[in-house]
Amino acid sequence: MSHEYLIGLDYGTQSARGVLIDVASGAIEASHTHPYRHGTLAAALPDGGTALPPGWALQCAPDYTEAAEAILGHLGRSRVIRGIGLGFTASSPLPTRADGTPLSTLHPQAPHAYVKLWKHQVAQPWADRINAHGGEFLANFGGKLSAEWLIAKAAQMADEAPDLWAETERFIEAGDWLVWQLTGHEVRSLGFAAYKAQYQPGIGYPSSLVGGLEAKLGTPVTIGEPAGRLSAGWRARTGIEGEATVAVAVIDSHVVMPAAGAVRSGTLVGALGTSAAFMLLDDARRPLPRGIEGVARDGVLPGFWCYEAGQAGFGDTLEWFIKGFLQSTDPDREFARLNALAADMRPGQTRMLSLDWWNGCRVPFGDSSLSGLLLGLSLKTTVVDVYRTLLESLCCGTRRIVDCLATDGAPVERIVLTSGLSGRNPLLMQLMADVLGRTVHVPLIDHATAVGAAIHGAVAAGVVPDFADGARRYGAREFVDYVPNAEAMHIYDGLYRQYVSVGTSSTVRDAMHALDIQREK
Repeated sequence: MSHEYLIGLDYGTQSARGVLIDVASGAIEASHTHPYRHGTLAAALPDGGTALPPGWALQCAPDYTEAAEAILGHLGRSRVIRGIGLGFTASSPLPTRADGTPLSTLHPQAPHAYVKLWKHQVAQPWADRINAHGGEFLANFGGKLSAEWLIAKAAQMADEAPDLWAETERFIEAGDWLVWQLTGHEVRSLGFAAYKAQYQPGIGYPSSLVGGLEAKLGTPVTIGEPAGRLSAGWRARTGIEGEATVAVAVIDSHVVMPAAGAVRSGTLVGALGTSAAFMLLDDARRPLPRGIEGVARDGVLPGFWCYEAGQAGFGDTLEWFIKGFLQSTDPDREFARLNALAADMRPGQTRMLSLDWWNGCRVPFGDSSLSGLLLGLSLKTTVVDVYRTLLESLCCGTRRIVDCLATDGAPVERIVLTSGLSGRNPLLMQLMADVLGRTVHVPLIDHATAVGAAIHGAVAAGVVPDFADGARRYGAREFVDYVPNAEAMHIYDGLYRQYVSVGTSSTVRDAMHALDIQREK
């Protein structure tokens, strides 16, 4: 009997990664990463094209299919593939024709024709307008629509590029679009629709917010369902054999849940990447905790409600400090050096405080115009002081999320931190435990997000009956536990109280808003 495999695809901000998993053993046989040809378009469109205003973040849809062909061909050629799953960064919608052709290929000099990446946050004024009008559809989202989400981005496009909007026949998340390309079937994901476009089963999408939007969307399908089999054209391009059932797409931070062993109520998972996303499973419906971004059922794992929250800047805050502020030409070496020095410092030694809002604040304010802050700088402040303070601020931001959830009764019983920094930065994980005052569990698993995607492929293809069995067979088997230090906890309790006090100061936030207005001018 020939070996059978699963493939999991993880589409991040700058590149896509895939893993090949043996169905029988659960072992990762291979992995492959492919960077997007055009990266993120923040200054201008490709090939010296139209200049972009500040704050824009676009991508080229053909980069995604190029990455898929490279990864699927590398991993799957001449192999029997049972299931393919994919997680995709969100919300990253794009306009297309009815056949899926991206408008950017037809209008390469029109910025609104491209994918609007999750961190394209200049749609905030349109989000503000919608929020001011209000509506029942906002009840599960704290009364606020985010500038990062699909509806605000659609509203911006409809206002600023009405001709292009009229030409748009489908407005679709990039993850759903990629599934469409792979299978030939347009199948929308309930995860994207519920969390990023405020879809509610039995009710539908919010109506009358953006002219013509509802006709450009589609009825979504529950997570874990098959979207179709890999098309004949894609089999020819990649050499893949077997049924190759493609699962419904999933938000990249959500897809990691089964790989991290999170298949029970009360498990909070933090996916720590460029930004940080937190998901808490609950088997009961409760009122949305204050400050938390949203909640939906069946959008992360079938049968569960899942609260979603996040920090808009996480790994990219540290990267900014190393690459941008320090102008390091060897970031990996500089990270290692600063981590070693910061690990020798005592809690509170820096006598500094930071707000982790370098890319806006998701929790508790949902305000992308808020900004980072450092307090306590003096002539004695060192680079290591600032670095350690930034680490501590990220932990305080995570604690704010945990506190918002727990204060209003959501069951936070186990905390699992995964992806990116969780495995590479033990100092940050120990600080997390000390600031949270809770044991933090880090799964020992490579490529957790891509493995989670592969588990979705396994469920969709019927390789496993459900996500619990998929997690048992293919997810993390071992964890590193970081236990809080009692003395450090006491010190960080005080620092955290100051963090909350400064962050809730209307004077501080008013100043940030004023500075943001000046920056726009």
